[in-house]
Amino acid sequence: MSNNLYQDIREFYDASSGLWEEIWGEHMHHGYYGKNGNYKLDRRQAQIELIEELLIWAGYAENNAPENIIDVGCGIGGSTLHLAQKFGSKATGITLSPVQAFRARERAAEADLEDRVRFEVANALEMPFEDNTFDLVWSLESGEHMPDKTKFLAECYRVLKPGGKIILATWCHRETDSLAGNLTVNEIAHLKEIYRVYCLPYVISLSEYRAIAFECGFNELKSDDWSIAVAPFWDVVIDSAITPQAIVGLFQAGWQTVQGALSLNLMSRGYARGLIRFGLICATK
Repeated sequence: MSNNLYQDIREFYDASSGLWEEIWGEHMHHGYYGKNGNYKLDRRQAQIELIEELLIWAGYAENNAPENIIDVGCGIGGSTLHLAQKFGSKATGITLSPVQAFRARERAAEADLEDRVRFEVANALEMPFEDNTFDLVWSLESGEHMPDKTKFLAECYRVLKPGGKIILATWCHRETDSLAGNLTVNEIAHLKEIYRVYCLPYVISLSEYRAIAFECGFNELKSDDWSIAVAPFWDVVIDSAITPQAIVGLFQAGWQTVQGALSLNLMSRGYARGLIRFGLICATK
């Protein structure tokens, strides 16, 4: 990972995570609003619904619970702690942000989970773990930050135990092998603005993720597109960003966070025009 990108991502989340938690809570990812995107849910409940729906989709239940989980791109530990509590599992979260890791450790202590949940500052392309360590690799909206998607999935494969699963949910762009053809000049410009604001190197299509996963050795692979189910999230975020509490917090968090808030409509419009897609991969080692 380039030093500049590493620093940009770290600084973005160091600056914005406290405000996000204050306004939205511990889950730093999309919400799930039903298959057709028409459920009227509390915004935090919608984020929990996304976790639960992903687990159902991937075939997990309490009677086949993972014993040791890695949350790649853990934020302040929302998914990590939720999964550890749900399954009674050990869990490790990694993030590029020291601020996020510190807060996640605080939250683990508050939940009395310090004995089996830990958080580390680490690069997902060079994870500091032995081969065959975890039986679930969970990556919820971190793949879009990875500058080398193949190396990212290869690392996930390496640390996964034989028979273990990966559940990956990530931002993608639309497929280019349909009648719509290659990305247009306007679409590329739209994506570049999203990359600039949210510290992303690039995104790829879901079919490209599938090809990389097969190349890395994963099998029993299935994929899906939940764009319709999650798209309402961005309009809800936009509404929440114009409250007095959020506006004061934005300016206290600094210009990069302000810029991110001012650019929320980039994602909302991206979904509306079919350019941004929410892709899922589940596969076994």
